[in-house]
Amino acid sequence: MAHWLFKSEPDTWGWHDQVAKKGPEEWHGVRNYQARNNMRLMQVGELGFFYHSVKEKAVVGIVRVATPIHPDSTAEPKNGKIVWECVDIEAVRSFERPVTLDEIKVEPGLEQMVLVNNSRLSVQPVSEAEWAIICRMGGVEP
Repeated sequence: MAHWLFKSEPDTWGWHDQVAKKGPEEWHGVRNYQARNNMRLMQVGELGFFYHSVKEKAVVGIVRVATPIHPDSTAEPKNGKIVWECVDIEAVRSFERPVTLDEIKVEPGLEQMVLVNNSRLSVQPVSEAEWAIICRMGGVEP
């Protein structure tokens, strides 16, 4: 089972919004082919980190992929074809404490993490080892 990281600006859609939703929310608005392709690889039930970007820059919770890939409701078709797709995610649990990007950058074992080397990618894979380390840092069981 794969793991993922979903980035969002907390002023646009933050962890508290995701938790308050009390169910799946479409992860729409992604307009990057690599991020879209990552969502195409996702399976229902896989887990991901919810990451606050821009100001906070921290992993704050865990989400579950709730639906398979489907057309993004906010995207306009191009030449009659759906280009942008997304999955729906739902909140699973909050971290005991946020894990900041600065902490991630200096933590042994996270040097190759996509977040460290391509921090602009909005949906990215997380290895099993990275998952375990960040969960430990955030005070939750992997």
